[in-house]
Amino acid sequence: MSTPVPAAADRPSLTHEGTGREPRRTAVLVVVLAAVLLVSMDNSILNVALKTLAEPAPVGLGADHSQLQWAVDAYTLAYAGLLLVSGLLGDRVGHKKLLVAGVALFGVSSALSAYARTPDQLTSLRAVMGVAGSLIMPATLAIISAVFPGERRTKALGIWTAVVGVAVALGPIIGGALLERFWWGSVFLVNVPIVAVALVAMVRFVPAARRSGAAEGRRMDLLGVALSGLGLLGVVYGVIRAGELNDWTGRDAGLPLAAGVVLLAAFVLWERRVAQPALDMRYFRERGFAAAATSLAVLYFALVGGTFVITFYLQSVRGYGPLLTGVCVLPLAASLIIFAPRVPRLVARFGVRAVCTFGLATMAAGLLGLAAVGRSTPIWLFEIWLFVFGTGTAHVHPPSTATVVSTLPAGESGAASAVNNTFRQVGGSLGAAVLGSVLNAAYRARIDPAVGGLGDGPAERARGSVAATLQVAQDLAAHGHGPQSYSVAQAAYGGFLHAMRTTWLAASVVVLVTTVFVFLVMGPGPSGGAGQAVADPADGLDQVRGTEPPA
Repeated sequence: MSTPVPAAADRPSLTHEGTGREPRRTAVLVVVLAAVLLVSMDNSILNVALKTLAEPAPVGLGADHSQLQWAVDAYTLAYAGLLLVSGLLGDRVGHKKLLVAGVALFGVSSALSAYARTPDQLTSLRAVMGVAGSLIMPATLAIISAVFPGERRTKALGIWTAVVGVAVALGPIIGGALLERFWWGSVFLVNVPIVAVALVAMVRFVPAARRSGAAEGRRMDLLGVALSGLGLLGVVYGVIRAGELNDWTGRDAGLPLAAGVVLLAAFVLWERRVAQPALDMRYFRERGFAAAATSLAVLYFALVGGTFVITFYLQSVRGYGPLLTGVCVLPLAASLIIFAPRVPRLVARFGVRAVCTFGLATMAAGLLGLAAVGRSTPIWLFEIWLFVFGTGTAHVHPPSTATVVSTLPAGESGAASAVNNTFRQVGGSLGAAVLGSVLNAAYRARIDPAVGGLGDGPAERARGSVAATLQVAQDLAAHGHGPQSYSVAQAAYGGFLHAMRTTWLAASVVVLVTTVFVFLVMGPGPSGGAGQAVADPADGLDQVRGTEPPA
């Protein structure tokens, strides 16, 4: 199926409002990437603050494990549930407007989060930040698709991926440095000056895409938007609760998960019947589109679900502090920065299928290597396997993103960006919940014999996490139970390493299965069998009239 080329009246015009001038592409890219960095860094910067937030006031908020998890998951829930409607809204009112609104809301909610007085307040404000993120991320990809034509678009998407990698590294490092000098709220307050500068630059440099004719008269598929949003909310909420409770069949997780699946099925059926769907289901018949979307979901399944254990491994098992832990994540970011901008040339030479298959296989190799590390493994070897894993993600993310975004027609660039982000977010949520359940189950099975005789209270507390088990061991030592303390601590180290290996092995199996799927389904050509990718320069938001503007 070829993507239809919109009629001239339906093609958007991309100019600075009121001036008719063409955008300066490099300036636009820098401004848009600042927004990407802001959102991506905030997600990673919070991770190093969780341990501090668990401390009693005034050091932290005295949050328990469940409250800490919801401080993270509230963002994911709001973000995933609103992505599609945000993308569609951007197609109607303009992606620049949504980007500016999202960044402004992100700044305000960040400032308020810094002064939250209870865990519940922080969770609520994190949900508002998720709403802001859902406005920002689809708009960034849509604007990149608008400004950059052809191969330059693919290169820009590679840089977009590299910036996400930079955020992975900068978040823990900046968070660790701030926590060593300031109070926990500083990890949110640091966003405010970035937001102020970014808003000024956005108004100055980011162009506004205006649509005309039939495109402006297209009706919003309100029922489809509602079904997709509520369905994603149900699925993501159910997955989060299942991971939290380590129970996929109970009412608390099973009912919302089942309801979400039913609503998403209804969404698919409705979209196949309605004349003007929110998302045309026919695009999923494209081999390249389906395989690329699956690759993105599995990438984030492994990235989020398989690497969140790194913080516990480095801090609890190896005894590193927050700042050093952040530094140890640098190889993952470095691999993305090094390889992601170079991937488009490989795609042009070997095709999307070859590059994505290589990337997925390399990710699996990195996960298998990480599964072999132990407490005394030289840290440089751990760093090498982390670099290998990151190298694989760098070869999957840019071509998969480009395939998804370019398959949908120009007038649906916001929907395409939302689909891309939705697969990423749902994949990451599934990874955190599924692999988190694997980690918890494997850890509890190994730790039970050592803590079973401690009594109900201490035993249940020790089963919560490796950090909790080590705290119980310290309490035993403080009360003169040295031998028992040593036994519990050693069980914690051994149990966590076993659980960590099981988790990474499970992730590697999922990635390997996806590798075979992508190789068999995706076409061998440069587009991966995604039909006619958005034609340049006529078919796309990248329609920029006149001569090439200065870089």
